[in-house]
Amino acid sequence: MYEGRLNDAGYATYKLARPNNRGDGLLTALHRNYFQVLNYKELLFHDFGDRVAQLLHIDLTMRFFQNQETNVKKEALVINTHLLFPHNSGCCFHRLQQVYKILQYIESYCEEYRLPPVPIILCGDWNGSKMGHVYKFLRSQGFVSSYDLAHHYTDSDADAHKWVSHRNHRGNICGVDFIWLLNPDNPRKPLKESFIEAVLGNIKNHLSGVLVDSTNQLHLLNTKFNNSNYITFCQFCQALIELGLTSNFHDGLSCEEIKDMWNYVDTDRDGVIDLAHFDIVLNSPSFQQRDDNKDDTEIQRESTLPDKSKISTIIGFDVRNAALFPPEVEQGNWPDYYSLSDHAHLTVEFSPVMMHCS
Repeated sequence: MYEGRLNDAGYATYKLARPNNRGDGLLTALHRNYFQVLNYKELLFHDFGDRVAQLLHIDLTMRFFQNQETNVKKEALVINTHLLFPHNSGCCFHRLQQVYKILQYIESYCEEYRLPPVPIILCGDWNGSKMGHVYKFLRSQGFVSSYDLAHHYTDSDADAHKWVSHRNHRGNICGVDFIWLLNPDNPRKPLKESFIEAVLGNIKNHLSGVLVDSTNQLHLLNTKFNNSNYITFCQFCQALIELGLTSNFHDGLSCEEIKDMWNYVDTDRDGVIDLAHFDIVLNSPSFQQRDDNKDDTEIQRESTLPDKSKISTIIGFDVRNAALFPPEVEQGNWPDYYSLSDHAHLTVEFSPVMMHCS
């Protein structure tokens, strides 16, 4: 039904079903008059949730600027996904891992096809709010929530519940649908470093759930083993297993990721982690969100002066407008009359802008 009507309206459609007969999946549609699809890739996470993602490498076929240079790159990457629902606290890590896989895939795709810096749009049902680690992880990678940017909302707790987009099967309402934007000139942390910090933040949450008193959280680790003020690498691995962050299966942290995380914390390389130092790491500003007083447009434009001989002209996007339907959800309410879906309809209007990147 949808494919025929979308095709008649001029859209090219791309479908990807979840494996193992899950009965649902993803659909991405692009208008042929505005976009040419240069490449299409499918990403299967191969996890217990059978989640998937689509990557579309597109070229904007319209001429947007007067006196536009013929060699201006008008390419972008569009990714569509649907993350695992957080049935319990253990699912939060797996959702982080799904986002990490997407960002790793984007990096490898750009390297394989030698892409210049291009804008990246991530869209879909993220099954998590602005308070979660997935949100913070994507923010640390330079992505901005288009809806929040358009409405001048910050990452502060005060703005975390200004809008909702979903009434889930438990009857709870929350904001989980995002269209993320990363412009080519937006600075970001190294991906591996961001992921390690996100996982450590997740560990902190797990420990907080066991012991409310934050000063005693780390003692959960040492009392399990040697009742000392430090833990060894083997004890650290055992703690990760007990926290549900790794296992003998493919859903948990890999051996390489565990070693990277250990090296991140064991800064003096003495083979043990001092729990007092670990507590400082877990409570460092690295796990906090960006400065709430800093305007996102200012963050997007920050950059060091590049080598002029290596500057290329490309496009980026400004967020012109963003809206949710039905309108009540923009005020944080879910109307009883709305029965079209258990998700609100999020629309974002982008406008191309010229950017100069090295």
